[in-house]
Amino acid sequence: MAFWKSGRMCSSTCLSVETANTQDKHLQLGCDRVTALARTLFRARRCLQLDPSSKLYFPYEPGRQVRSAVRIKNTSKSHVVFKFQTTAPKSCFMRPPGGTLAPGESIVATVFKFVEHPVNNEKPLQLKSNIKFKIMSLKVKGRIEYVPELFEEQKDEVLIEQILSVVLFYADRPNPHLDKLNNQLAEADAALEARKKPPEDTGPRLVGEGLVIDEWKERREKYLAKQQIKAVNSL
Repeated sequence: MAFWKSGRMCSSTCLSVETANTQDKHLQLGCDRVTALARTLFRARRCLQLDPSSKLYFPYEPGRQVRSAVRIKNTSKSHVVFKFQTTAPKSCFMRPPGGTLAPGESIVATVFKFVEHPVNNEKPLQLKSNIKFKIMSLKVKGRIEYVPELFEEQKDEVLIEQILSVVLFYADRPNPHLDKLNNQLAEADAALEARKKPPEDTGPRLVGEGLVIDEWKERREKYLAKQQIKAVNSL
């Protein structure tokens, strides 16, 4: 009789444990679904696509200012203003620090970082950096000039697109990211040089069917006409 009661008690206890485990599994499954849904909604709200998506790669050259790059593309249907922030503003800066992108437009931003010398000038076994970069976005109506104050004035509408971590690598060793980085830096340099060049002279305007009008001549004729009207009125 005691054995039967003991077996019954064991069965009851096991059933309770199984029920609790089942409830825990359902609860965990529900949490996972909520987390996945939240991540999906967060991704859906993003306006920018970054390449690289989560890391900035810098060559490890102590005592020198080194560069990395990231392509920023507006994947939304609205104009978007973006802005960089860093946890190390004294040793890092971005070019451009922010800007406005039309729908589908992209830009390669250059990120500069000064690499400190290691302690006792010993070559570190592992290259680590705690520096972070944050890219924020703000939807706007049409193309407007970027000013940092926009993000403070409309802070409720600002989205944190991504937190980028820093990855250091030895430049004299093979690295799978080096070629891509060099290509992006070359593209950014070419775009910067193009912006520095004065606008090309497109020559005189063409009006109608091949009629050439010199704009300066046209302005002078208008000026002389106004002077003649003033002379007549003064009589």
